[in-house]
Amino acid sequence: MDVKRVCIIGGSGFIGRHVAASLSARAIAVTIPTRRRERSKEGLIVLPGVDVLECDVGDAAQLNALVAGHDAVVSMVGILHGTPTRFEQAHVALVDSIIAACANQGVRRLVHISALGADENGPSLYLQSKGRGEARVKASGLDWTVLRPSLVFGADDHLTTLFATLNRCLPVLPLAGAATRFQPIWVEDVARAVGAVLERDETRGGSYDLVGPDTLTLRDLARRVGRLDGGARPVLALPSALAWWQAALMECLPGPTLMSRDNLRSLSRDSVSEHGFPSRELGFEPASLTSILPLYLGHGELNARRSAYRQRLTRE
Repeated sequence: MDVKRVCIIGGSGFIGRHVAASLSARAIAVTIPTRRRERSKEGLIVLPGVDVLECDVGDAAQLNALVAGHDAVVSMVGILHGTPTRFEQAHVALVDSIIAACANQGVRRLVHISALGADENGPSLYLQSKGRGEARVKASGLDWTVLRPSLVFGADDHLTTLFATLNRCLPVLPLAGAATRFQPIWVEDVARAVGAVLERDETRGGSYDLVGPDTLTLRDLARRVGRLDGGARPVLALPSALAWWQAALMECLPGPTLMSRDNLRSLSRDSVSEHGFPSRELGFEPASLTSILPLYLGHGELNARRSAYRQRLTRE
């Protein structure tokens, strides 16, 4: 199937912006809906072929009109914090609406970005609702592909940049879920995977884990960020009761929530894959965390930064 027009629902967020840039570079026209265009357009409207539209995707009529005329839809709405109702609305009800709009408008191709560890019987509301959303996609009758990334990192992420900030400000870094294991995947490799599955008909009906080559704990990640950013602070692994108290307190603080009790439940399960990255199916190997972090953490050792740039040029 020759995909020329793609609608990205959830495209104004961290991962979505990279997906839009990747598809734009492939000369694919992209439509991104948002409730607040003025707040979401930065970095998107300058991309060739990318159109940012003000639209409420929770309204069935608007969603149907939005999807019409596209060759494929990428579904990637996700929230990390919220009530049971909010998780259900974002990860399940909206997926149902997207499936219905695709069916109504004759759009057969659907790429759904879920999460590694998504499970209807998982330990957290996040993983449970993500699991239910996956199940709806797989039962949709559409030409679907599910992508399940582990921890996604990049220059404009929230976690590695937060670790860098805390490392500069605190003498000790208190950390919940310090022993939880991840296989971090570079955001540009997630974006590249979306383009790859849209180009490859054989990925229809496939579910793929998007993981990087490095397996490390959250503690390891915090230390690695600290070393590259000028010197790692000691990491204090919080015991369960103290981590729970910390998360409950953070839920009550003003501003964006940095950690919630539901996040802690998610951290009770490792985010690693039994299958590894689907290099054969997608046609490329993912970059390592070690090679990419020095590209955007400012005080990295010079030789490491040069090596990272060389690897990136080789990949391109």
